Amino acid sequence: MHELFEKRWSARGLDLTATIPSDDLIAVLDAGRWAPTWGATQPVRFVVGVRGDETFTTLTGVLSRGNQPWAPAAAALVLVCTRNEPDDDKAHTYGAVDLGIATAQMIIQAVALGYVAHPMAGFDSSAAIERLEIPAGERPLVLLAIGTLADPSTVDEKIAEKDSRERTRLPLEQVAYATRWGHPFR
Repeated sequence: MHELFEKRWSARGLDLTATIPSDDLIAVLDAGRWAPTWGATQPVRFVVGVRGDETFTTLTGVLSRGNQPWAPAAAALVLVCTRNEPDDDKAHTYGAVDLGIATAQMIIQAVALGYVAHPMAGFDSSAAIERLEIPAGERPLVLLAIGTLADPSTVDEKIAEKDSRERTRLPLEQVAYATRWGHPFR
């Protein structure tokens, strides 16, 4: 496995003073833009805010209570959207799949450039749609915070505690099967 996957983690303790150069942010967005897409439909769209601009302020205003204490320290927030086609099951499902792949590629690109990228579902999508004038037929699914890791001694104690927890994942034999469900792939 590539080391970027092991380096990736959803830290919350971001440096409020750090910025992201435009070229780096564009590289992250391009990584999402070049993600595989079902039937070449390219349904994924990004609403991009950089700390200090109007879009960033709007995006911080739709954060859930759990993300409000830390996410505004990000250098950039990216609202990742896809088509909302509930009457077309395939398009609706694969639009969400495409969004997930694009988000993952953006996260890995951010890590490759030395940033932390934390995907969030904790935001008010209806408020985002209204405040950002997102057209009907689009659905925001992920809000991605991109920033630089702060010195743990400079962040809120609760955030530092969460960030210091050991990262764990289920063992491969519990998630990869062969022959039948539950029979570990070897």
